[in-house]
Amino acid sequence: MVMGLTAQDITERLSIYLSGVAGCSVNVGNAQKLSGGAIQENWAVDADVSSGDWAGQHKLVMRCDAPSGVATSHTRAEEFALLKAAHEVGVEVPIPCFVCEETDVLGRRFFIMHRVSGIAAGHKLVRQEISKGLGRELGKNLARIHSIDPLQDGLAFLGQPPEYPALSAITTYFKYLDVLEQAHPAIEWGLNWLSDHAPEPVKPVLCHRDYRTGNYMVDAGKLTAVLDWEFAGWSDPTEDIAWFCAKCWRFGANEREGGGVTSREEFYQGYEEESGHTLDRDGIYYWEVMAHVRWAVIACQQAARHVSGEERSLELALTAHVVPELELEILRLTERTNA
Repeated sequence: MVMGLTAQDITERLSIYLSGVAGCSVNVGNAQKLSGGAIQENWAVDADVSSGDWAGQHKLVMRCDAPSGVATSHTRAEEFALLKAAHEVGVEVPIPCFVCEETDVLGRRFFIMHRVSGIAAGHKLVRQEISKGLGRELGKNLARIHSIDPLQDGLAFLGQPPEYPALSAITTYFKYLDVLEQAHPAIEWGLNWLSDHAPEPVKPVLCHRDYRTGNYMVDAGKLTAVLDWEFAGWSDPTEDIAWFCAKCWRFGANEREGGGVTSREEFYQGYEEESGHTLDRDGIYYWEVMAHVRWAVIACQQAARHVSGEERSLELALTAHVVPELELEILRLTERTNA
């Protein structure tokens, strides 16, 4: 349910809202909550539009606020703006439709986008027969994301880019750890290592900042959509490359270091072909350490949401169980440079 609403409540209220937006009768039905969404909620709905440019039947997704969030997560209006900007430069994304910033419709802010076909669940994708060319397409789409100019494409809410993305991230993660009740010395070790080994800054770009297996959809071996833009922001482009390749997002398929679905090189080649830039392979290593540190911090935050009583959720509670594995990987990665 959404804020105590039943699926019937959702369909009735969305029918009224979308009828007003479209200027004609819109009948919404078949509301079903989709799996995933520890930070946001996604609902599949069907809409029958009676007339006008949108006349016909449409399969849609409503994405709305969860009862509580985590730091740095964008609002639904901001995520909608990011989706529009990505669609305009050719990134495979669900086509954005409407955004509602009022809370009197469903009790939460939300936006509507077209539903796309395919599988997103990481543990399922890495066990499917891998389609040749998928890794290259993933690399190409990431390069298109990095071509978006936030200062010119209606993304002013992202603010000004940091002068030193790596150090800015380290400072932020230290602050997040400081407000948690438990100590995490292995994560702090990783942050200190990152501070000591920080690379020279490069020109920041718009990064997805959660570009990984589990956040895109694949149908019959083809990439159909890049999802979950709630963390997008300025950063070193290598952050996205490393996040995709980090061991924590391979879902056990560690022999395929490109997100558990492809090789690193195929993914790198797609990115280089689209962007025209040669990747610094050695520099990616640094940002993979950052990836494990960042995910460990987020996992701690999500667990704290449950423990504090802010949002009782088995999914959030279980997230805490990945922290020791992430801490071990941080120590293994940093040990290589200290040996």
